Amino acid sequence: MDVLSAARALEAEGRHLIHMEVGQPGAPAPSTVLAAARQALEVGRLGYTEARGIAPLRQRIARHYRDAYGVEVPEGRIMVTTGSSAGFNLSFLAAFDPGDRIVLTAPGYPAYRNIIKALGLVPVEIEVGPDTRWSLTPDHIAAALKDGPVKGVLVASPANPTGTMMTPAALAGLARFCDDSGIWFISDEIYHGLVYEGQQACALETSQNAIIINSFSKYYCMTGWRIGWMVLPESLVRPAERIAQSLYISAPELSQIAAAAAFEATEELEVIKAGYAANRALLLEALPKIGFDRLLPVDGAFYVYADTSRFAASSLDFTRAMLNEAGVAATPGADFDPVHGASYTRFSFAGSGEDIAEAVRRLDGWLKGR
Repeated sequence: MDVLSAARALEAEGRHLIHMEVGQPGAPAPSTVLAAARQALEVGRLGYTEARGIAPLRQRIARHYRDAYGVEVPEGRIMVTTGSSAGFNLSFLAAFDPGDRIVLTAPGYPAYRNIIKALGLVPVEIEVGPDTRWSLTPDHIAAALKDGPVKGVLVASPANPTGTMMTPAALAGLARFCDDSGIWFISDEIYHGLVYEGQQACALETSQNAIIINSFSKYYCMTGWRIGWMVLPESLVRPAERIAQSLYISAPELSQIAAAAAFEATEELEVIKAGYAANRALLLEALPKIGFDRLLPVDGAFYVYADTSRFAASSLDFTRAMLNEAGVAATPGADFDPVHGASYTRFSFAGSGEDIAEAVRRLDGWLKGR
């Protein structure tokens, strides 16, 4: 967000910048979503809904799990949230008590750590690397248990910032370990649908105790609508519902109505995804040629996480210079990994093909001139 603010300030001065810093689709919401929203606005009255969300949306989400994963999910275990961010807050508040330890990966999405700390919980960040394809394993959790009780494990697959994805077997093995150990397993599946290599799996295929977090922000191109969902174990449904009633009453009704229509936009969304795939292919071919020769596997999402230590000791310095001198905005890795993040930079390829190609040209010229 600091990079975005600096970029906006430069744009206000007349600079033309390429945005690769923010993890959001460059495409608008699908036409089915916009049509549903317009129709709802014609009715004229939008109000509070049940804290768990309107029944048509919860029913459509349940059908999605049957269609996509072959998993039967009762509508009563689905809760609609104001984006995945509310889902994480509700999960942490409903499942844990102050002082509980939750295992995360480093690198990883920084909001996990920040929310956990703000709620009086303890993030246990475990450095992951190429030996496990940047994923947590049961061995990591077993090692963490030696230092004290672990109450929760949180994974994202595909992951932010790395774009790497756990294999179905690896995800299932970790979920089973958590079940056997009495540990809540939280699966962030917000980038499902955006997979280019390998096979995505849902934690519900292995465990009905898993807490699933998902959102309409990424694959469905609805970031600004602030709408997501959770699948909860039966024992957490009522606690999460009561907390949501107190925190924000319900997700916006307009966004809920529109979100139900997003599932009917597959053809349109797959065209957008094809654009991401083309951007990914371009970057994976071009970046090593201009000096970014240490990249993590880009299985899914829309990020390239690159080792930029050869260019600068600090990725913060590197991204600042890249923004000011090359006009390309990207995200330094320090937020994603407090220990080794200074060596990495995240590039988002969710923009247009023209912008990604222009970014490559600018970076090539800038690095040659340094």
